[in-house]
Amino acid sequence: MSVRQGPPPARDGAAPARVEVALPVPVPRTFTYEIDAAHARPGVRVRVPFAGRRLVGWVTGPGREGGPPREIRAVERVLDAEPVFDAAMLRLCRWIANYYLAPLGVVLRAALPAVLSNARRTTSPVKTERLLRLVTELPTLTSRDEVFGRSHRQRECFETLESLNGSARVADLTGRYGFSMSVLRGLVKRGLAEFVERPVVRDPFADIEVPAPPDHVLTAAQRAAVERLTEAVHGTTGPETPAPHPFLLLGVTGSGKTRVYIELLREVVVRQGRGAIVLVPEIALTPQTVARFRAQFGDDVAVLHSALSDGERYDAWRALASGARRIAIGARSAVFAPLRDLGAIIVDEEHEASYKQGEAPRYHAREVAIMRTRMARAICVLGSATPALESWHNAQRGKFTLLELPERAMGRPLPPVRVVDLRRPARSKERTSRILSPPLAQAIGRTLERGEQTILLLNRRGYATFVQCRSCGEVFRCGECNVSLTWHRARRRLVCHYCFREEPTPVQCGSCASADLSFLGVGTEQVEREVADGFPHARVARMDVDTTSARWSHHEILDRVERREVDILLGTQMIAKGLDFPGVTLVGVVNADVAMNLPDFRATERTFQLLTQVAGRAGRGPAGGEVLIQTALPGHYAITAAISHDYGAFVERELAERRPARYPPHTRMTNAVLSGLDERAVQDAVTAAAAWTEETLRTETIPGVLLTGPAPCPIDRIRGRWRWHFLLRSERAGPLAAIGRLLQHRYTVTAGRAELRLVLDRDPVTLL
Repeated sequence: MSVRQGPPPARDGAAPARVEVALPVPVPRTFTYEIDAAHARPGVRVRVPFAGRRLVGWVTGPGREGGPPREIRAVERVLDAEPVFDAAMLRLCRWIANYYLAPLGVVLRAALPAVLSNARRTTSPVKTERLLRLVTELPTLTSRDEVFGRSHRQRECFETLESLNGSARVADLTGRYGFSMSVLRGLVKRGLAEFVERPVVRDPFADIEVPAPPDHVLTAAQRAAVERLTEAVHGTTGPETPAPHPFLLLGVTGSGKTRVYIELLREVVVRQGRGAIVLVPEIALTPQTVARFRAQFGDDVAVLHSALSDGERYDAWRALASGARRIAIGARSAVFAPLRDLGAIIVDEEHEASYKQGEAPRYHAREVAIMRTRMARAICVLGSATPALESWHNAQRGKFTLLELPERAMGRPLPPVRVVDLRRPARSKERTSRILSPPLAQAIGRTLERGEQTILLLNRRGYATFVQCRSCGEVFRCGECNVSLTWHRARRRLVCHYCFREEPTPVQCGSCASADLSFLGVGTEQVEREVADGFPHARVARMDVDTTSARWSHHEILDRVERREVDILLGTQMIAKGLDFPGVTLVGVVNADVAMNLPDFRATERTFQLLTQVAGRAGRGPAGGEVLIQTALPGHYAITAAISHDYGAFVERELAERRPARYPPHTRMTNAVLSGLDERAVQDAVTAAAAWTEETLRTETIPGVLLTGPAPCPIDRIRGRWRWHFLLRSERAGPLAAIGRLLQHRYTVTAGRAELRLVLDRDPVTLL
């Protein structure tokens, strides 16, 4: 794919044609424009006038003919020599737009690097470097004396270029070697050299330390999984062979799922020459994952995720589109990687909520991966120690093929888990702390004495989770969101974690003017201080949103842990997933109950998954390990199942709990959220929308859809907008799609033209 720059292409006598153009605007339709017939190719980018602006859009097919006469505006510029979307990707994006009720242009924009949808950009996104390259040879000293005469520096530069295989970067010649630009221009003027521009690939992982490939022998369970996947890969090579069912790889933490992924890619990429995608849920996991895969596949690996600069992301995208690299690794949006002849998509930690896009298009990368592999007749592998209930349900019904890794690699046992009951007061002689219980503090001390490492998890950042006046009971709350403000001690600020509003640390109550304020609740910042006070000689690192906002800060912290320069790593959920540090022998969960009682039907599932995942960070080395979980709910089934590493027991109980309330996976769900600046207007509008929907379900004969609500959202005000919602549930996806499209057509409004907004979130991962 090449990007066209400069003036529009000449018409060459070509007749004009009408085309449909998808634009990144919140309107669920395409728009008709006129273009030279010679350039009316689906998938090319065009710049067009729209509502007083200029936008980049994508040609999706021939324009509609007939209808009422009206002026058809012309495409201003065709931006590509070749389409940026092939037919397969256009088909996938149409499915996403249809299923997730999103405008096609918004989906297409999400599937591309940002630089390719920026209408204001006039220069090529390709970065180049200038080279000086020899164009002739001077074989003898006599001829060199005749050519250069007294121009000694030109001769030195010429001979330097010869020693560098005939070319060098201009920046190196003028910097490292000390030649002036006049010397370089002199060689060009003599016809001995020429300036050329060479594309530069911006790869932030080019210098990543790549470990030696492991020589572990596959376990029997790993070998069985690899053989089953390899058999399926061979079955997809026939022209009429349908894609196999997705594979759910259920492997306990430390069982070697990554090794299975690598063997699968060896078959797909190395032996068959096809492309593959590996999705990871956290940016923090990317460097470690990239290192593992580059140890096996070298420079065939490209990285796509949001922490990259626009240029880095574009270069990785271009390398994949051209076939220069065949493996894409990244977070959610890497599912759109423009690979040729896709052979496999791997979704690691497939249960993670971060695979769901939080804004339009609200797609789930796991579901998109399944659909893309089905369309491409490729293999889809979903891996997890704690699969989402939807995935487990599909495996039980035969829609997914279940593969299991029931034991850790190299025969190491799962770590024993102990519960510390926070309801029991500590004995008087024990060291007391409202953060670290005596058993946990003692375990940390023993681990430090042995020179081993500890991970402490608390999935709540900041220092104090709320500030309350002791005199009148007033809690300091965000003025834009209906949530309490979190106190961040290092920044001396109260912060809203939803709209990011900040206020200075209060000195008195705004209601009664009392200076008697309590800073209550515990966050990672307070845990860090407690650990530093209790273990002053320990090297402590904190990993949460506050400490990882800088570029590559995730990588730097984890590198220090891997080099054993950190004794205690503490943080939020980002430290619970996928990390493999043999030196970690103790994992402590400061409070397992943080998310247990949230008003969301997935709260218990997320708690179990988080506890199981973080427990799996312990005991991966020969020294073994242990896990301590502090909780005030020791008898809860999520806690007891996590203690025994029993996914089966948890999922059986959780499925039974959800069945009476008709929550997924027993039904499909759409969350319809209506928001606005005036609470009464939102309430009236959502009531009318729910009533209209119920009436439409009857009159349009859309069977099997249950409407629940309307009601205020659990967090009923965010960023100044009041939020009400109602739920639509059905055992089949089709009826939800039908009523969703009707509802969208009836109530969707263009942003900026109305106060009220409707969001339709299909298959929501949270209802907060």
